[in-house]
Amino acid sequence: MKTLHTDCLVIGAGLAGSAYALHAAKADLAVELLSLEGPLVANSDWAQGGIIYDTAPDPALLARDIVEASDHTSNPAAVDQLVHEGPLAVKGLLLDELGIAFDRDSAGGLEFTREGGHSARRIIHAKDLTGHAILSSVAKRVDATPRIARRSGWVVVDLLTLSHSTDNLADHYAPLTCFGAYVLDTASGEVSAIVAKKTILATGGLGQIFLHSTNQPGSVGHGVAMAYRVGARLIDLEYVQFHPTAFFKKNAPRFLVTEALRGEGGVIVNARGERFMDRIDPRGSLASRDIVARAIHQELASTGEACAYLDLSAMKPAFIRDHFPTVVARCAEHGVDVTREPIPIVPAAHFSCGGVHTDLAGRTNVRHLNAVGETGCTGLHGANRLASTSLLECLVSAKFTARADATEIADGAFHLPVPRPWVGQTRDADPTLIRQDLQLLQSTMWNYAGIVRSPKRLTRARRILLELLEEIHSFYRGCRVTRELVELRNAIQTALLVVHAASLNPRSKGCHYVVEEA
Repeated sequence: MKTLHTDCLVIGAGLAGSAYALHAAKADLAVELLSLEGPLVANSDWAQGGIIYDTAPDPALLARDIVEASDHTSNPAAVDQLVHEGPLAVKGLLLDELGIAFDRDSAGGLEFTREGGHSARRIIHAKDLTGHAILSSVAKRVDATPRIARRSGWVVVDLLTLSHSTDNLADHYAPLTCFGAYVLDTASGEVSAIVAKKTILATGGLGQIFLHSTNQPGSVGHGVAMAYRVGARLIDLEYVQFHPTAFFKKNAPRFLVTEALRGEGGVIVNARGERFMDRIDPRGSLASRDIVARAIHQELASTGEACAYLDLSAMKPAFIRDHFPTVVARCAEHGVDVTREPIPIVPAAHFSCGGVHTDLAGRTNVRHLNAVGETGCTGLHGANRLASTSLLECLVSAKFTARADATEIADGAFHLPVPRPWVGQTRDADPTLIRQDLQLLQSTMWNYAGIVRSPKRLTRARRILLELLEEIHSFYRGCRVTRELVELRNAIQTALLVVHAASLNPRSKGCHYVVEEA
């Protein structure tokens, strides 16, 4: 088994992981940056709407919007950090250092928009490709930075800990401590060990454990599952946000239809053209995501319709084409002209408000194991995330975690033992069984642990998933490790954790909505 050594092992190369790598490299730390695929295959790249920047008129107003969106459950310290440090992080990296071409007004100033749950225009954007504009620039800088080694197609199998991964008996009695990971190179099929002083989970979300999701394929909560297996504290996993507007058409992929369309005048209607949101919330179609997603779900359940619609008739066609070219193009691919007809939409799993519990510097309860971005949970979002806070959270968490790690690495001594050799199997897994198991998992989560939950539904989900867990574990232990098998193993673990968290919380809050059975 080959063993590599580094200062910082970053698992995931979306915005949070890549920004962390840049900050760490600036502090003269060596970084190994791993990703399942290429540099732009990340949920960050698919983010359309924008990133919060202008809080100068009234920072307290943004804090109020975040808290109200969370159903008054967010962590005040985390909110305060984001509100006051977020604009500095955007200015420092995205505007001053990288010069990202955000949209400008006729006078050359940044153009601000508004999204659901926001009480002011404070969001900057690059058409409806904001995530791509940001991540592509960050990725280029990562690839030009000598202290960062990018490894695409490398899949983490398990974390290395003193408790589980060494042959030294004394290590087993040490506090919970991470010192790297076992990693599969999918090109060669070989498993190596990467020994690191700091290991950073930046694996993104868990949306693909549900049947309908706006997330990239493979987003099954890798970081959550890996952290759980080594004893990390998890929090708020019941709070899975469903984006209210994902494109819907039979035999077409689900993709995000940006919330910025509603910020510019788009309204949600039913099949009869009725603006049903207006009778549910005084903000109408601009209510927070949990309220809108639930309202659409209930409207479809009561009418039997397959989807709702986003009506853009209040906007001029030229404005739509200029400001939302990605939505226009993607809908056109599937026969929908958004300048002439409404967009068919359904809710889809979008963002995990919970995750691996961390402090404001990314530290978990496992020594030298950190989590950033969507994988970590400071309590910023509480029970529901405010629009356009996710990219901002990536930047802030990356900056503060890298800063803390640089200080600890400079000051501390690290015990980095020789990891136990990896022992694998040689029998190939049946891909049909992997696909079938994943489909059963996704449909179970969607039907019984989705937008609307009940104790009976969650009990049924748990029973199905526990039986599936046994099958998958048996499968995993007997076969050669592959990316697909790692994803299935982590997906079933994450799904059970979400169901367990939802079962423990009988109160409807934010995106966790519980109904009582008759």
